Amino acid sequence: MTNRLKSIMDPDEKKVRQEDCNEDTLGTGILTLTNKRVAFDKKQSRVMDFSGTIGETILDVPLENVTKVWKEGLLMKKVCFTAKTNDGEKTYKFGVFSNGSWRKTFEKTLENFLESKK
Repeated sequence: MTNRLKSIMDPDEKKVRQEDCNEDTLGTGILTLTNKRVAFDKKQSRVMDFSGTIGETILDVPLENVTKVWKEGLLMKKVCFTAKTNDGEKTYKFGVFSNGSWRKTFEKTLENFLESKK
């Protein structure tokens, strides 16, 4: 799976996890967690020929702006996070396959990032 984020990643930035998913307000796309940021690329699909195109990166949050990570849901599993933005704090909820695994990976990546900044 590729995304547009790759073109703006730093040379020492590594992709940690990536998945097709749906965000409650942003719609369908690709959620990507790197060792420096979490990003969401918009995705557009056509049912007629099962094709899909990756659009622009509509969410690009540096890990230092993430304030909280959690999971929710039994049937509609979501990994959620709150981040500081120019407009205050904003919460995002992504429907992913394994929200518990995503939460653990997200928390560990955030912990490693904060440790590296000390």
